[in-house]
Amino acid sequence: MSEKIKAPIIFETKYNQDTATKLNQEIDQKYADNQKAQSLLTEYPTVYVINDSTEKKRHKYTVYVGETNDIQRRTIQHIESDPKSRSDFSDLKDSSNVDMYVIGHEHFNKSMTLDVENRLMQYLSSVPAVSKLNNRRFNDQNKYYNSKEFDIIFKYIWKGLNKKNKELFPAQKLLEDSALFKASPFNKLTSEQLKAKSLIIEKINQALIESKSDREKDGKLILVEGDAGSGKTVLMSNIFYDLVHENHLMNENRKEDDQQSNKRLSVAMLVNQNEQLKVYEEISKKLFDKEDNVEVEKPVTFIKNTYPDEKVDIALVDEAHLLLTQNNQSYSNSKNQKGPKLGSNMLLDIMKRAKVVMAVFDPKQILSTASVWDGDAFKILEDKTGKENIVRLHNQMRIDASSETVKWIRNLIDYGKIGKIPEDEKYSIKIFSDPAKMEQAISNKNEDQENGISRMVATFDWPYSGGKTLPPSDQKYWLVSEGDWQMPWNYEINARDKYEKNHRAGRVVKYNQQSWAEKDYTINEIGSTYTVQGFDLNFVGVELGPSVKYRDGRIIHDPSESENSKATQKRDSSKSYAQELLKNEFNVLLTRGVHGLYIHAVDPALQKALEDAAK
Repeated sequence: MSEKIKAPIIFETKYNQDTATKLNQEIDQKYADNQKAQSLLTEYPTVYVINDSTEKKRHKYTVYVGETNDIQRRTIQHIESDPKSRSDFSDLKDSSNVDMYVIGHEHFNKSMTLDVENRLMQYLSSVPAVSKLNNRRFNDQNKYYNSKEFDIIFKYIWKGLNKKNKELFPAQKLLEDSALFKASPFNKLTSEQLKAKSLIIEKINQALIESKSDREKDGKLILVEGDAGSGKTVLMSNIFYDLVHENHLMNENRKEDDQQSNKRLSVAMLVNQNEQLKVYEEISKKLFDKEDNVEVEKPVTFIKNTYPDEKVDIALVDEAHLLLTQNNQSYSNSKNQKGPKLGSNMLLDIMKRAKVVMAVFDPKQILSTASVWDGDAFKILEDKTGKENIVRLHNQMRIDASSETVKWIRNLIDYGKIGKIPEDEKYSIKIFSDPAKMEQAISNKNEDQENGISRMVATFDWPYSGGKTLPPSDQKYWLVSEGDWQMPWNYEINARDKYEKNHRAGRVVKYNQQSWAEKDYTINEIGSTYTVQGFDLNFVGVELGPSVKYRDGRIIHDPSESENSKATQKRDSSKSYAQELLKNEFNVLLTRGVHGLYIHAVDPALQKALEDAAK
């Protein structure tokens, strides 16, 4: 098919009043010997990218992407009419250095251009050099006449744009591996996700209406449940963007005065996982404006700064299984605290401070004793929420494997059973007798750009201070090791020198906005559940430490061999949830790989059972 599809026509010009009125004439002059190109750009549907490179010295661009059936008319509209009602177009009009790329293709139709527009927004929102992307809608399309050609055509478009500006349009693969790209609100949703989104938006709208009649009630809870890799984060990101940019639709049924009816909804995105928080902060910074009434923050910050009598409209909670369900040092009532007293459960406290709460929850990813729901507490919450307000995602979207392979992984995690490893053309499961060889294999996969980011991870069975103290005097880093093999724990390389210089001076070291796996040097480190939870790796190498054993024909988890005090410490000095939490750690690590899972076990019996399963 690719041999029949031609490259797009990409016309580059300045974006200003003079160019706009003469745009068709300029196109005709540029393609004087190519009447077809003239026609494709001036008489057929096109997609265009406007970019303000005034801040080019700082390597920053403000970008707008659109599609039209009449590029000259639309450009004139953007320059003459749109600035009156939209500040983004006013800024573009007043800027001195704005360029525009107009893209035409002989296979473009309305559906195709809408799809290209949406995909360009997905990629551009992930480009480090793009500081602002000013778009207000989703345009992803379902099937249409030539939808099968879309991926090839888009590849040609991006390659053509890359030739014109490598900073604004970097290599596709570099973007596709980024955490921001994978969590982008412009990802095309599956039919299951679309159905869930429609249901959730409807329930949020209804809950906002009901909240007016009883302002004293706790916020209505909508729970989204699903296993690791079921697409919860992409759904959350999409709904987050939709609520912010389309929330005027939520006001249609409001019966208050016009001023209140036109007021933007307040939206809080709450994330308790540091790596994921960075992603949402970047989404917010690039896609939202100050007047959008949006906050992205840690749950404890939201709870301490928001009072029940001043509720936000909507609170979205990603990775809600990481919320605390008991007081600890960071989440407790203090003598100097202003406002109402805190409870002992973050989710319940959030519900007191928002009219409606949408929370993504997976009980199999609870990692800390302080996040455990005692006894039937969560079941009681589900019953109170009501079946009609619980949305479950069932499809496995991360692991690109056969059903037999997915079943093998789930049996390993859920039941501790090690069956014969199935043959799978799409997914590679390998057992390594030597962790050094597994590290080398992961490094090789990572160097192959077709495979994207691959990393090593490990169960938390080796000492690590998390930056609080220095390692033993005979070690430069906190290490994961077995025999002669060793790797530094996550965030040890490059951070250690900064730590030594800054820690004693009382300064806190802040890392850049990339997630752990995206940093180049982390190929030489080994990750933990606390840095990879919620993220994809193309190939993952899992070092199973001494806490994971094989006894009496099944996998068990031994808390006495774990260094993960958050999982092994008792609750209320008596209740231990270590078995359940270490199993959850096991689950998080083994479900990171999109295309492959490599394993080595420290426990000899487990290693032998795995090797036998691979024969």
